Amino acid sequence: MYKIGLIGAGNMGFAIMKGLLKEYLYSHIVFTDKSREKKERIKEKLKIKYINDNKELAQKSKFIVLAVKPQNYDQVISEIDSVLNEKNIIVSIAPGITIQYIKERLRKDIKVVRAMPNTPALVGEGMTAISFSNDEFEEEEIKDVKKIFKSLGETVIIDEKYQDAIVPISGSSPAYVYMFIEAMADAGVLMGLPRELSYKLASQTVLGAAKMVLETGKHPGELKDNVCSPGGTTIEAVANLEKNGFRGVIIEGMNKCYEKTKKMKN
Repeated sequence: MYKIGLIGAGNMGFAIMKGLLKEYLYSHIVFTDKSREKKERIKEKLKIKYINDNKELAQKSKFIVLAVKPQNYDQVISEIDSVLNEKNIIVSIAPGITIQYIKERLRKDIKVVRAMPNTPALVGEGMTAISFSNDEFEEEEIKDVKKIFKSLGETVIIDEKYQDAIVPISGSSPAYVYMFIEAMADAGVLMGLPRELSYKLASQTVLGAAKMVLETGKHPGELKDNVCSPGGTTIEAVANLEKNGFRGVIIEGMNKCYEKTKKMKN
């Protein structure tokens, strides 16, 4: 019996497996994927065994992580439904797919967890919001779920009603941050800096600024004010960014992501 079985080995599935290896032995984890080439590549890289059949994986795993796209959930659930029992725990990481949606498609009363991790899990700096179905989980099961996602970085337990908002602010947001870093590096290149140096400077600065917010507990506005000297270079940049709708366009983009997530609900 495997502790954790992952159905799907895309970017997020791979990130989860890589993180899990810090907490569990290879023999505790198994996965499936449609692509044989991908399965062989991951087996070689992570030394994790794969199974060719989703149903067999479900039979042999306690925690079953559905790491597939939302549009594939119905098919996967129908494949594994007949072999599930009260000892299984389904873990969904798809945006827009609710706990109720999964439970309605199962013929048995199976425990379901909804989680939204993000890709920085690949480097142990992920952020995962976790929601549990009702009060049916035993304390040890909750600890196990938290341990799974703690191996990827930080975790928070939230009411499921907030999960749709987690997608734009945490699940999808690494993409916006990468765009910000790329734009900063492009500016550095425009000013004559080598690109590799520009990326390093921009990336470390974003990392350090985030750590300042987390470790000092200060409001981001206060930290921003501390960098902005009267009549100085930083306030000149801030004024121009605000003039061009810097914060507004970020909020608008994230709200579009939120609206899209809500449309994916069933």
